[in-house]
Amino acid sequence: MSNRFTGALLVGAALYSYVLAAQPAARQTGNVIFVMTDGLRWQEVFAGADPALMNKEAGGVADVDALKHAYWRETPKARREALMPFLWSHVASEGQIYGNREKGSEAYVTNGRNFSYPGYSETLCGFADGRIDSNDKKPNPNVTVLEWLSQKPAFHDRIAAFGAWDAIPYIVNATRSGVFANAGYDPLTAIPVTPSLAMLNRMKAELPKVWDEEPFDAVTFHSATEYLNARKPRVLYLSLGETDDWAHAGNYTEYLHAAHRVDAYLKTLWDWVQSTPEYRGKTTLVFSPDHGRGATASDWKSHGEKQPESKYIWIAFLGPDTPATGERSNIGAVTQNQIAATLASLLGEDYATAEPKAGKPITDVVKHR
Repeated sequence: MSNRFTGALLVGAALYSYVLAAQPAARQTGNVIFVMTDGLRWQEVFAGADPALMNKEAGGVADVDALKHAYWRETPKARREALMPFLWSHVASEGQIYGNREKGSEAYVTNGRNFSYPGYSETLCGFADGRIDSNDKKPNPNVTVLEWLSQKPAFHDRIAAFGAWDAIPYIVNATRSGVFANAGYDPLTAIPVTPSLAMLNRMKAELPKVWDEEPFDAVTFHSATEYLNARKPRVLYLSLGETDDWAHAGNYTEYLHAAHRVDAYLKTLWDWVQSTPEYRGKTTLVFSPDHGRGATASDWKSHGEKQPESKYIWIAFLGPDTPATGERSNIGAVTQNQIAATLASLLGEDYATAEPKAGKPITDVVKHR
């Protein structure tokens, strides 16, 4: 074999190796479960129960001793682990979480409204829209990443959205998009009725309506798990509401209990993923709120344009394509409008190119060679 031919083979092999190295790693994520809990502050997520609110005056706490027994610990680390044990024992340690401003990690919304519909739309569409300036139940004029994915053969009829708030079908524009949506007090009738589903539907109809627009999170969550078991969607979007409802009511006890329950729901979902062959090792969990809240004892109940601190949120990821870098610190800010493209990128899809207005994927979340 001539030296010239040998050299050509070596150059060709080197170029082939370079091309392989330059290509992104194949995604292992085939499914995404995206859970949002409305208006849960970054302060509790990263530091646990707030001592300034564990009293009757600021937090409406009727039994301070009982609340302290449940959630008070001597250090912020211990308090957050008491409040959200699964988030800190699994999601944050085996995945990534952004938004602890005390450690130089900021996450925030870009819509400037700092309330629900603009936040959900920004999250799911990847950009803020000034036309969305209220919580009125109007069909979203924009295409969400859920709708965009559903137009692809691999995801058609494999996406579902569940929400406590009855505006969720409007936010995902279920009528236009074809994305299955179940929210508020509407019964779930799209799957065969099991005894447990029949009971959930009865609870929606018969339980007292503490809030006109949404039932308790437990009803929404267990309805979503019934669907998950029956249909096994590739993308399940789940929005829960009690953290916001109890905060607006000034009930810090129930606000903390709601956050604790959401954490338990995450564990239930992740345990199910690990026990289900179609999902085990192939599923990414995403967790975030739609907005934050005021930072002090006098304004923690509120959010919106008049509460600039309520723009700050947090975002967590756990899955096979997300390096386990844990709680992020001393890094550049991430924004709510990056979530949609990050979700798509985890599934091997390029939403940011298809929708130029969308924020770019959070590169650290998606594994590369």
